[in-house]
Amino acid sequence: MTMGMLMPFKGYELVLFFVLAVVLLPGAYAPDYPTFLRQHYDNPKSNVGNRYCDTMMQRRGMTRPVCKDKNSFIHGTKKNINKVCGSGGVPYGNGLRRSRNRFPVTTCKHRGGSNRPPCRYSENTSSRLIVVRCAGGRPVHFDESQI
Repeated sequence: MTMGMLMPFKGYELVLFFVLAVVLLPGAYAPDYPTFLRQHYDNPKSNVGNRYCDTMMQRRGMTRPVCKDKNSFIHGTKKNINKVCGSGGVPYGNGLRRSRNRFPVTTCKHRGGSNRPPCRYSENTSSRLIVVRCAGGRPVHFDESQI
């Protein structure tokens, strides 16, 4: 085997490869509406017993391979949540929109310790404004930093 076979990229080719990877890969994992719904929509609030967050985080696939640190579930209708991307929301900077009306929201926070399953969460339910990023007139990202 020659050295040329071991090093398929040289100089500018390597730089071009990394530039393309940085530009194209984020698009491959762009958030979408179905993902938003799986991670953040739960209306009416599921009746799963005393351990709502532990159960919902597991059911919605946010405990593997590691425990997601924080996640919020919105207990409003799809119609009203989608409105935040239009007349039911106002621009909030950086391409985000803040709801005009409050929604019941449950926020689940990892309790700490190991970030490997089994995951344990604390729960906080409140009524508050939500901040989302929209694409195609629908929410695709919930801004957890605005809690």
